[in-house]
Amino acid sequence: MGYNYPATGYHHMTACAAGAQEDVDFFTRIVGQRLVKQTVLMDGKFPHYHLYYSNANAEPGSVMTTFPYNRLMGRRGSGQIQSIAYTVSKGALPFWKEHLERHKIEHSPIGERFGQRFIRFTHPAGLSFEVLEDKKDARVGWTTDEIAEGESVRGFHGAVLSVRDVGEQERFLTEALGFRKTGVDGAYHRFEIAEGGANKTLELLHEPDRAPGSWTFGAGTVHHLALWVADDEAMAAQKAIYEELGYTDASEIKDRYYFHSMYVRSPGGILVECCCNAGGGFERDEPADQLGARLLLPPWFEDRRKEILAGLEPITPPAMAISRS
Repeated sequence: MGYNYPATGYHHMTACAAGAQEDVDFFTRIVGQRLVKQTVLMDGKFPHYHLYYSNANAEPGSVMTTFPYNRLMGRRGSGQIQSIAYTVSKGALPFWKEHLERHKIEHSPIGERFGQRFIRFTHPAGLSFEVLEDKKDARVGWTTDEIAEGESVRGFHGAVLSVRDVGEQERFLTEALGFRKTGVDGAYHRFEIAEGGANKTLELLHEPDRAPGSWTFGAGTVHHLALWVADDEAMAAQKAIYEELGYTDASEIKDRYYFHSMYVRSPGGILVECCCNAGGGFERDEPADQLGARLLLPPWFEDRRKEILAGLEPITPPAMAISRS
């Protein structure tokens, strides 16, 4: 289309979990990510956690965020992100199979898609995740007492999106965001952005007969994926592309304290966010070596701290640890 597309890969993905403590335990003990931020959902009247997990360096493209949300169960279906894939080193899957079985986590056999081996496994709320082998991903994973650097998750490879119709969603990805189609493997259609590969890959799973899933907050569903752009100017340029192409259901730029955001509902139903750094990112309100240690509120919520704390499930974060990488 001749546009100068600003998105370069993922920044984060956000899902609705159920219990807060089970969510912390799953991502820090099972997935082996670093808890880098405890804060709250910045929209709405009722207090809900917004928890952030990442790799060792809290890099864009490794950040998984969740809203532990017990008020309502989501309905899984088409028009949603079906699964989120993390990269691990080539040869790490036998470790992951044993690790998941030791913790009694439901998982698939080792499978293969587009020539890459993976294992899919299940969050307590029913969310689906994958560890997928990628020998080229050099990002540094967080390590734990059970997961060494050689087996750690590096960050996202990408997401699998369930759609009833491939054509309209493909048009949005290629014309509005600058992805290019790079392959088809059965019902899976692969798209890549920039140079492609880890953190720059998205797959559409064609499920024409699957009923649509819910779009609201609801435990057990992925709420949105977020792509990374350079700054507010780049985000405004992306919004202009949406409007030029007729994708007018795009929000204004919103202040999320740690980053700025702008959202659009894609034709297949999946909510897509673009975001950029703002005011120092995750280190805006706590130093790098203490990320995730305590609940932090944006300034506009501080006068409600007592009320907010009373409405949140108490959680015990993992003991602060230094990555061995």
